[in-house]
Amino acid sequence: MNVGGPEDEAVGCPLTAVAARYLPRLSEFAFEPGLVAAVDQHAAAVRDALVPRQRRPWHDLLPQRIERVCAPQRMRREDLTDYVVGFTDVLAESDWREPVGYDFAVLRLTAVCWLIREYDLLSAEQ
Repeated sequence: MNVGGPEDEAVGCPLTAVAARYLPRLSEFAFEPGLVAAVDQHAAAVRDALVPRQRRPWHDLLPQRIERVCAPQRMRREDLTDYVVGFTDVLAESDWREPVGYDFAVLRLTAVCWLIREYDLLSAEQ
């Protein structure tokens, strides 16, 4: 499956290709509250799968920090790239075609774009 154009393949970064194709869908959030909720759920599922949580013993916590028992670590570009490669490979193997609206795959790829933007994963520092 090719989720981007030839210019994206030249760059060689699967995240760049996905962002080029699906990042514009984030602008639809203003018009579709249900879309926001669906993409948020997909983003949470991807984040939970890729970002380990640091468990700390209760006795080490200050009372004002109890709500942060499971502090998430930072999302890594390499991890999200591996996820995207695996996900798009499965889509290609199943001969998936992007629908006019939203299906599971489109929601998941849009959520990946939200994570790319939220964690600034295409910046030079990554």
